[in-house]
Amino acid sequence: MSSSSKASGAGPVVLDRARSRFPQPSVRPRTDARTGAGIDLLRLALWLVCAAVVLLPLGAIVVLAFSANHLPLLLEGDVLQAGLNSMVSAVLSATLAVAAGTALALLLDRTDLRGRKALRLFALTPLLVPPFVGAIAWISIAGPTGPANVAWTTWFGGPLWNIYGGDGVVFLLAIHSYPVVYIIVSAALRRIPTDLEQAARISGASAVRAVRTITLPLLRPAMLSAFTLVAVGNLADFGIPSIIGLPERYVTLSTLIYRYIQSGTVESPLEVISTIGVVLLLIAAAAMVIDVLVSRSRFELDASSSAVQLLPLGVARLPLTMATWLGVLVITLLPLCALLSQALLPAPGVPLTWQNLTLDNIVRATSAPSTLTGAMNSVMLSVLAGLICGVLGLAIGTVVTRTRARSNTALKTLAMLPQAIPGLVIAVGWLIIAPRIGLFNTPWLILCAYVMAFIAIVVQSVSAPLKATPMTAEEAARISGATRLRALFDISWRMAVPAAIAGSILVVLTAVRELTISVLLLAPGAQTLGVNIFSLQQAGAYNAASALSLIITLVGLAGLGLAARRAR
Repeated sequence: MSSSSKASGAGPVVLDRARSRFPQPSVRPRTDARTGAGIDLLRLALWLVCAAVVLLPLGAIVVLAFSANHLPLLLEGDVLQAGLNSMVSAVLSATLAVAAGTALALLLDRTDLRGRKALRLFALTPLLVPPFVGAIAWISIAGPTGPANVAWTTWFGGPLWNIYGGDGVVFLLAIHSYPVVYIIVSAALRRIPTDLEQAARISGASAVRAVRTITLPLLRPAMLSAFTLVAVGNLADFGIPSIIGLPERYVTLSTLIYRYIQSGTVESPLEVISTIGVVLLLIAAAAMVIDVLVSRSRFELDASSSAVQLLPLGVARLPLTMATWLGVLVITLLPLCALLSQALLPAPGVPLTWQNLTLDNIVRATSAPSTLTGAMNSVMLSVLAGLICGVLGLAIGTVVTRTRARSNTALKTLAMLPQAIPGLVIAVGWLIIAPRIGLFNTPWLILCAYVMAFIAIVVQSVSAPLKATPMTAEEAARISGATRLRALFDISWRMAVPAAIAGSILVVLTAVRELTISVLLLAPGAQTLGVNIFSLQQAGAYNAASALSLIITLVGLAGLGLAARRAR
């Protein structure tokens, strides 16, 4: 045999050996098809769950609202006045919150103000206190029998300021909203290079002029986004208007709907309520569209490699530091001290002395049967909501960030949609469909509403770290022979578990203190802690309500600290 024939005979043998060491191309399509089908089934299941939890109640509101013509009712009587009050309080409180949050962001993140780190922690405290608890605390400070008005009346013959009424509603809504503005504006401020401000200073501009002409124009998109988010949230808040507004007959849409549900003072209350809910839903949708348009119109600046240069305040540093510390401490620590003093006093108006201090309110509030029932229901519903939202949010966040599909954006948008919808609308939607799904007058109806309202927390918590994680680990698993579904579960899913746990803890802590949804979907034997505090306040047991509010606030602060530590 010639050498050429040997070479030609040996060639196919070498090729076959090479092929035998690598997977055959014909095997991969079948494997990918099977794993692709598994991921598609998972995505379909998540779509069905989101449709049942989000689209079904929202669709019920729209269908019932258009089944009868109640639109003229929105332009007359109590509904019109309540709508105007809601719009005024939402817009004014959002404006004040944007002004306060932006000023704090500039002072704490852009200037050499003293004690910025500690101030930042104190400034974010109102975000951790339920709004209705804050309302109870401020009644102890600026109510008719509060120490501020009593002292002012003694000195000048008349009260300083009665917190009850529309101005008190706007004030408290702004206090509990400005931390959200601070977080949004501060994040945008960190993306603006300080080189621009330093260039303006070199050109002769003062620190105030540099901020006014350079920084504030670049912050306008973030400020507008924060304004829309806060205004929509405040539009349907229930706790503050019910506790602060109703004593002065300042009625908003949320308190009006509560009255319709409880007293039935209008014909076809569900149809009227659904019509109001559609209006609120349209406002929320418009706010989302505005936020999307603003985010698309934002321009990116090249990041600066130099260290952040803080603007010197000069001679104004000391007075600004003192004024900022005083304002922040009054807003954050004073309400907590007021809750503590009211919890330790036997009745409102009793002087704060050592002889009058007692633990009877705390013992009575924690040992009452209604409190124990509310605590058990709140813990059960919030823990179940945290577990369900944790699993669903983990699955949705992993699928939409680690797989490719045209429907991923729509799925994530659907899961995040309830975050922009007022809790009032969510409660109305589940109230409409409750009789048809057999959950009317059961605590499970509240659980369904909790899952809808808070699933976005876990999705957002999971998506952020996964987006920042490269795909190399999953690719290595695929090279080692794992299927797409196995790599997704073993790598991405497990990497996102800590974030999902932190998000679930936040869901539990948010749900256990929730009021708007719970008070509208209240069922016999399904009283929650938030509703229990609200009932005590409405019944005139102010000191017992303060004691229970103080306990919930302290537990919430401790739990949020645990969640933050778990996230790190």
